Amino acid sequence: MSADTTAGSSSAEEPNNRLCSRCRGAGFVYPTLPDGKPDYTKATRCNCTGTGRVRNQIQLSNLGALANLTFEKLTPQGLSGNILVQGRYKEAYEATRQFAANPCGWLVLTGAPGSGKTHLAAAIAAERLSGGESALFVTAADLLDHLRTSFNPDSQLPYDRFFYQVKGTPLLILDDLVSRAATPWAQEKLDQLLNYRYLHELPTVITTETDHADMSERWFSRLGNSHLVRVFSLGDTVGDLDLSWRADFKLQQTMTFGNFDHHRLNLSQEVRDNLERAYSLALGFAQDPSGWLVFQGMTGAGKTHLAAAIVNYRYQAHQPAMFVVVPEFLDHLRSSFSSDARPTYDQLLERVKVTPLLVLDDFGEQSATPWAQEKLYQVLNYRYNAQLPTVITTSRSLEELENRISSRLADRKMSTPFNIIAPDYRTDITVNQGKRGYRPRPSLGRANTRTNPRG
Repeated sequence: MSADTTAGSSSAEEPNNRLCSRCRGAGFVYPTLPDGKPDYTKATRCNCTGTGRVRNQIQLSNLGALANLTFEKLTPQGLSGNILVQGRYKEAYEATRQFAANPCGWLVLTGAPGSGKTHLAAAIAAERLSGGESALFVTAADLLDHLRTSFNPDSQLPYDRFFYQVKGTPLLILDDLVSRAATPWAQEKLDQLLNYRYLHELPTVITTETDHADMSERWFSRLGNSHLVRVFSLGDTVGDLDLSWRADFKLQQTMTFGNFDHHRLNLSQEVRDNLERAYSLALGFAQDPSGWLVFQGMTGAGKTHLAAAIVNYRYQAHQPAMFVVVPEFLDHLRSSFSSDARPTYDQLLERVKVTPLLVLDDFGEQSATPWAQEKLYQVLNYRYNAQLPTVITTSRSLEELENRISSRLADRKMSTPFNIIAPDYRTDITVNQGKRGYRPRPSLGRANTRTNPRG
């Protein structure tokens, strides 16, 4: 970026392609104060703007090859297969189009590389330029490099004038901003730039890989001003409700309805019928998640397989779901108390509370501490009041669970408890059945063996 492109505004070419002697190609100038010094708090259009304005605006905007990234070439929902990410991208897409039509306040786009934030920011600049308006697009690293260069005595635009032009440009699009610059000098320059534009409420677009909650305290306070700043997160974040399994759930990834053996011939007819009903309940829930489904039974009865099959079914339908092993979830919550933990305690707890479909596996196996009971109650009480679809597996009877929780699991208006009476499929079932006195585990608590209410 040359010194002539820093102000991000328009100018017409003078004869022999010379820059305007008044604005130096910036397209805007600062009015003069009574003492003869420039008033850098205001910018007015230079008289040189006119013929060739759009062409020169593109040149001065510093967009380069990104000038072709218009809104018309972007997909409103983005390219992700995750419907939640699509919804988030579409919200940002609509906000950026509105901002391009009427730049006001600050717009901050966060997300990992490839999430589309730079494309949206460039589309704002392209839209403004197509209407002959001004916009300056610059990456934070390039800006710092040009600031260093402007210290050179041979620089066409001295440091002070260059920096003030960038600070006062009518619309600044600062791409790839990092939370903490590599050197104190760079950090100070970025702080000065953002603070100036914040205090004067100058239209500004920022893209960054850093979640705004992880930024330095000064920047976080600026971006937290909802009256001036709107923040949109794109792509995957710590709060995402994934459409895929975590790496440590390799076994659950293989558990589908197709490989669930509910016809086990070495079981009694009563037990086979019970497994068939459990299978029908789980499949019906996967096809149309509503209310709560509670699977009870001994270890190895098939509860986790059916719960994982529900999640796999939803993933194949490109629908969100979250599978949580309760003891591990509580361990993660405890570890998230650390100040530098990611996700944070609040983020992790909120994520589990609000996910569209939640599976809580091995419920009741957690440490029976007041803290653990309170955290699980917070999750279940929120989902109960919000009527969010939930699947719970447990080897406990409802009477063995805390009353505040068991009362919700037993509420037939919301919950369908079902006891799987099959024995552990991982043991030698035929030998066990031949043993004197062997019988399947009895029904647990208020659970039932009703057929699928969905039919």
